[in-house]
Order: sequence, then C-alpha cells, then structure tokens
Amino acid sequence: MGIYLNPGNEGFRRALRSDIYVDKSELIAYTNTVLDSDRAFLCVSRPRRFGKSMAANMLCAYYDRSCNSSSLFEQLKISKASSYMQHLNQYDVFMLNIQQFLRAAGTADQLVSYMEGQILQEVRSVYGKLLPDSADRLPSALAAIYANMEEQNRGFIFIIDEWDCIFRESQGNSAAQKDYLNFLRDLFKDRVYVKLAYMTGILPIKKYGTHSALNIFDEFSMTSPRRLAEYTGFTEQEVRHLCETYEMDFDEARYWYDGYHMRNAGSVYNPKSIVDVIHNQQFRSYWTRTETYEALKIYIDMNFDGLKDAVIFMLGGRACKIDTETFQNDMTTFISKDDALTLLVHLGYLSYDESNDTVCIPNEEVRAEFIRAVKSSGWEEVIRAVELSR
Repeated sequence: MGIYLNPGNEGFRRALRSDIYVDKSELIAYTNTVLDSDRAFLCVSRPRRFGKSMAANMLCAYYDRSCNSSSLFEQLKISKASSYMQHLNQYDVFMLNIQQFLRAAGTADQLVSYMEGQILQEVRSVYGKLLPDSADRLPSALAAIYANMEEQNRGFIFIIDEWDCIFRESQGNSAAQKDYLNFLRDLFKDRVYVKLAYMTGILPIKKYGTHSALNIFDEFSMTSPRRLAEYTGFTEQEVRHLCETYEMDFDEARYWYDGYHMRNAGSVYNPKSIVDVIHNQQFRSYWTRTETYEALKIYIDMNFDGLKDAVIFMLGGRACKIDTETFQNDMTTFISKDDALTLLVHLGYLSYDESNDTVCIPNEEVRAEFIRAVKSSGWEEVIRAVELSR
C-alpha cells in the first residue's frame, strides 16, 4: 500500500466500524457502468458533512488492487450487482486529497508543482522500470507506464477529494486556480490510461462564461443531482429506519433536518445531523455548529438588489424564484442576488427545487443559523418580523 497510489481500504474499514452506518454502496454499481467509457469522468459536489469523504474511501476500497476488500463488501448492497466481482480490487487507484496537498505546499501558487512532485516520487518507486528518466510531468509518466504495462486493460482510477479547496481557500488567486485547472485537464483529457475519475467537493467545476473549465466531466450537484440524488445524503426511508431502531421521534427529526428535496430521491437529510442527534438523543442544531454563522453572514450581507427581501421571504417559510445558470461556480464572481443564493444552495444553506427553479430554507436547523446571521447583520426590520412570527 502507498500514500497516494493504492492506499488500501482502511479508510472505508473505519467507516464500517461505526455504530451507525448507512449502506450507500450501490453508488459503485453506477461508477461500474461508466468505467472505461466516455462518461468515466464524474464530479460530485455536496455541502460539508454530507459524506463526500466516506464515498471516496468506499470507491478506493472497492477498486484498489493492493488489498482484498471482499469481506468489507460481501454484506453490502453492491455485492448483489452483476458487475460486483468483475471490478473488485482490479485497478491501480490514485487517492488524492487536494486540501492536504494545499496545506503542505504552503501557498496556492505552489500547489501543482508540489502535488505533482509528491505523486511522481511515489509512481517512480512503484513503476520505475517502466518509467523513462526524462519523465518530469505526471501525465506523460502515466502514459509511458500504461504503454509498457503487460495488462494494459487495467489502467488507473483517480479519486480526488476536496477537489475545489483552492477556490474556497484561495478565492482571489485566479492565476493559481487556472494553473490547477490546466493540470487537471492535462491529466485527464484524451488520456487512455484513465479508467475512472471521481472528484468530490463542495463547489461544481469552475465556469468561464457559460462553459465548464473541465468539460469532459459529468457533474452531479445540489442543483442537479440527477441519478446520484439518493447518494447525496440519507433518504427519508433510511432516516425513518434509524429513528425506529434508536427510538427517536421521526416527525421531530423531519421538522429539524428535512428539507433537501430532490427529484429522483424525495427528501434528503444531512448525514452529520442525523448521526449526531441519534448519538446525543437530543434535537438541536448540529451541522451548522461545524462552522460559525459568519460564513453565512458574508453572503447575505452582499448588497444585491432584492437579496434582503428574498431572505425575509424565506424566513417566513416561503420559496423564492432563482436563476442558477449565471453562477460561475466560485466564491468571488457574483453579479446578482441569484448568484449569492445559488452559492448558498451548494453550501447547504438553501434547498433547491429544480422542478420550479425555487429555493427555500430547508429546515429548522438551518433557519436558526439564518436568524443568527441576520441578528449579527443588524437587519432590524427582519429581527422584528422574526420576533413577531414567534
């Protein structure tokens, strides 16, 4: 097992050891259908604490050829799929956490060179005999290795966690962001060695105008989850089962934590909140306590015409019309209230109904966070309206 190349299955093994585990392994059945095809490039974006890293660890454990994960999956839903045995532990897997690379690099400007150097060093230690001495870029090195592999049909699988952290943590450094996007484009575009690329983060892929910076990727986001909606969080059926198992009031759980409604999955719940309420046996705000209301306050304080009215409207329990198409999938390029509201959808502060293009505050947990942010912003008329509604 390696650090970046074939890191094994311990991350997923730890998840299975948890006393509360909800089986989302059928996600693998979908990734198997697109494996080694033109649709083998997936970007799945969700808010924090929605199980992104767990899904990444699960995929790594399933595909990584350096370990035997059959005992981990034999009782899970994926074991019933026709493709299960065909791809179990059959590939070289790169598991890359971009946030860890960014912190180790020190600055966003050094991210690509540091990351590429670290990965190349490990690739050389594993595939040195197949790698020419002149190879100093990761894409050309992997292309050379693949060309000299005895089993060329094996190829590489890439699982990238926190793919978008440079856009969240280095918001103003557009040069470093473009360098990073160019690196990803060169790594993946028209590369036969890629059997699957699965990226996960909070933001969808950065857009320039109306075009995606990485147009080879099929995107699944909070505004368009499509076939992966049921893997975005816990479904209502799963939450109901957990409440029955642990003797919790399901109606109370629905009041506090329901609200993310998706066309192909119905109601979706934040896994972090559900797990915490079961552990603590007390209904309260859990997810929002992982980040202060200051993060929300920044965006509702933006002086866009109609933004304050929209927040007041939603605090009153109603939904607002929104156009999500102008959002550039970053945290700095805003031209209207719709862009600010769309970002709040991706951050999990708002729920988006794609059937009628509206947003609303999803539940009591998030509504409490909005009220804290509004009070801190000095919106006196809103505070009075909230107090009157109480």
